[in-house]
Amino acid sequence: MNPGCEQSSERMNRQQVIRRVVFALVIIVLLASVPSSLRYAYQHGGFYLFSKQFLVDLPKRLNGPGRFRFVLQPAVAIFLGIRAGIADARAGRPPYIFSLLSDGKRRWGLVKEGLAEVSTLVAFAILLDAISQWLILRAIYPGPALLVGPVLIAFPYSTSRALTNRYRRGEKRAQAA
Repeated sequence: MNPGCEQSSERMNRQQVIRRVVFALVIIVLLASVPSSLRYAYQHGGFYLFSKQFLVDLPKRLNGPGRFRFVLQPAVAIFLGIRAGIADARAGRPPYIFSLLSDGKRRWGLVKEGLAEVSTLVAFAILLDAISQWLILRAIYPGPALLVGPVLIAFPYSTSRALTNRYRRGEKRAQAA
């Protein structure tokens, strides 16, 4: 058997284990936060995500514990987007965002491909948001964790993927001319 193939298979298995553990932690944390979220909704007449308090608490996330994630997570998403954009340019595919908006036949496949690329990162973002909520607010609300975490990933990833593809394709055209 090929030793390189065994190492690759072992690495993929390790990545799958890490992915499963992260997703399991996210599910456990979000399920554990549901009772306090429902209690908040009952006491305040609405969910935290749609409350004025959510908007008041947003700046606390930028100054409190875990603020480094507002730099780290988008940076990793940008790196993954650049890598995917280079692959798109090599394959001759149009920019990612353009394809998402204009190619109805491939749209779902593109969304799934993008999610597969960043799913573990999105799960970490949700988990980190839940942890930072606990540290700052002493409560975890699933709605904001499911919103804020992925936003830190989705926009930088899709934008950097599209811009990198466009840049690389422009380089190829300039070299051909």
